[in-house]
Amino acid sequence: MNPSITAAEIARLAGVGRAAVSNWRKRHADFPAPVGGTATSPEFDLIQVEQWLRAQGKLADQSTADRLWRRLAPAGESPAAALAAVGTVLLARQRGQRPRTLAPYLKPLLPDLDALADEHGPQGAFDELWQRFSAPGPTRTFATPDDLADLMVALAEVGGGTVLDPTTGSGALLRAAVRAGCTTAYGQELDEDLARLAELWLALREVPGEVHVGDSLRADAFAGHTFDTVLCHPPFGATNWGDEELGHDPRWIVGTTPRTEPELAWAQHALAHLRTGGHAVLLMPPTVASRRAGRRIRAELLRRGALRAVIALPPGVAAPHGVPLHLWVLRRPAPDAPPPARTLLVDAADGDLAATAPRILAAWRTFHTDPEAEEPGFARAVPVIELLDEEVDLTPARRQPAVEGRTAEHLVRTRDRLAALVGDLPALMPQVTPAPQGPEGEFLTVAELVRSGALQLIGPIRAASTETAEPPGERLPVLTVSDVLAGDPPSGHDDGGLGQQIRLAVGDVVVPMVARQLTARVVTAEGALLGRNLYLLRPNPAALDPWFLAGQLRTTTNERQASSLSGTLRFDIRRAQVRRLSLEEQRVQGEAFRRLNAFESAIRQAATLGAELVQLAADGLARGTIRS
Repeated sequence: MNPSITAAEIARLAGVGRAAVSNWRKRHADFPAPVGGTATSPEFDLIQVEQWLRAQGKLADQSTADRLWRRLAPAGESPAAALAAVGTVLLARQRGQRPRTLAPYLKPLLPDLDALADEHGPQGAFDELWQRFSAPGPTRTFATPDDLADLMVALAEVGGGTVLDPTTGSGALLRAAVRAGCTTAYGQELDEDLARLAELWLALREVPGEVHVGDSLRADAFAGHTFDTVLCHPPFGATNWGDEELGHDPRWIVGTTPRTEPELAWAQHALAHLRTGGHAVLLMPPTVASRRAGRRIRAELLRRGALRAVIALPPGVAAPHGVPLHLWVLRRPAPDAPPPARTLLVDAADGDLAATAPRILAAWRTFHTDPEAEEPGFARAVPVIELLDEEVDLTPARRQPAVEGRTAEHLVRTRDRLAALVGDLPALMPQVTPAPQGPEGEFLTVAELVRSGALQLIGPIRAASTETAEPPGERLPVLTVSDVLAGDPPSGHDDGGLGQQIRLAVGDVVVPMVARQLTARVVTAEGALLGRNLYLLRPNPAALDPWFLAGQLRTTTNERQASSLSGTLRFDIRRAQVRRLSLEEQRVQGEAFRRLNAFESAIRQAATLGAELVQLAADGLARGTIRS
């Protein structure tokens, strides 16, 4: 049975509005008939619709990977199962074999799969489909984001060692460990399809290791085995995790885990699988640091020198996105070694992960060389004896000293900066009037502009594979997705992990592939490199004004047009539409868009300064260092 598609999805596929699809159904007798759904929300055969659109010249350009994934995702029992079936075929091809069995729904997809493998190789073809499988969205399997996984791996220092992830999922942490140079990767996952995906990814890269199916707490596949590193993103708040049958489990090396503390069970599971001196890094909900039921376990982890750091992360780094999650860093101490006197607590809850990750790593490495070093308001090596109070509360913000230096002069400077900025806002505010007539003219898609030579489309680039990654040469700044979304200058650095090195030029337009809303920024300074998961649109100056292009791209209409069919926040910018105007008219409208961008930037700065001013005033009034 072929996958089906709704009328709204047909509109996105063709790059038109929903009304156009309704008109096609009324005017064209050969338009495919519904195959399911309801009278008010019919569904159509995707293959028939694509054939009809192609015959009418209405099918927007699609990459082979997009076309294949659009048909593959709904064909299997689940997207994960479908991707695993394809991965099995690709692995057999890489090994020069034929798959023993082939799912019936894969047979009509083999031409596209072969074309994708011819273009990218089996490993690259799997990666292309993986990118579409892992794009965020309501139907997507929960996974650890790559930037967070990379931070966890860097804290654990996995290079050259063996790694275990007892809650593997689709393998995000194992993939990060492989990127960082681990020698062997092991995992266990409850979901059979996800476990198969993780194992296929390792097999396609010929990374030694294995991924078992099963419940790591109830049926530990690696009982008695230890590893250099354990990485774990456990399920949060589980109520049926096996506490009754595991009451006297030998993994509870610091005491029996309370029923209401499942995350501490995972912490002990990780600790039990570490070799002496090995590190484990776990992602935890913040309540684990302070819940009363977990006081005894937390205290024992501290007394034995097993808990080395608790790091509060910015909100939004992983689901649930509104909660500032914690990282716990554990170390398996030698039985006869004296426990360390201090534990590192880092409060990185402000800002975003891209900006704070290097600072977190620097604090962790400094802690190794100078256990008493502190960064007031951010990182503090807290004496263990201080933490072993009645609550054993390990929340980093509650153990940070008050930040010195927030003087009345600082408050006055902040107030003056905010006043000057607010004074400039009226001049930047858009001066617009209603047009005498409604919008007119023709719209062209980005794909059509590329074909006409008015525009060059580059990217989005991916991370380099472990085989192609090279040590960085000249350390050039890298424009990241976070920089584009915040309107900030390039903050990243090339660590050799970029699949391509593409230098940005003034007048380029960059668009994130995955974001909460469609965002387009004009590059105003050259020299930086294009970061991962960014589209680069390079206009022909004789045909397109960059500010006009950026303004046209970021409309709500294009946000609908360019978003994926599954309703995720992944954008295919080739489907976005740009109004056809003369270059002179573009420049006039482009200047209006440029001023609008300046106004947006000023509003953002005013909000930041306003929040800082309120906090400075509240702190000063409370401490008595200022008077009203």
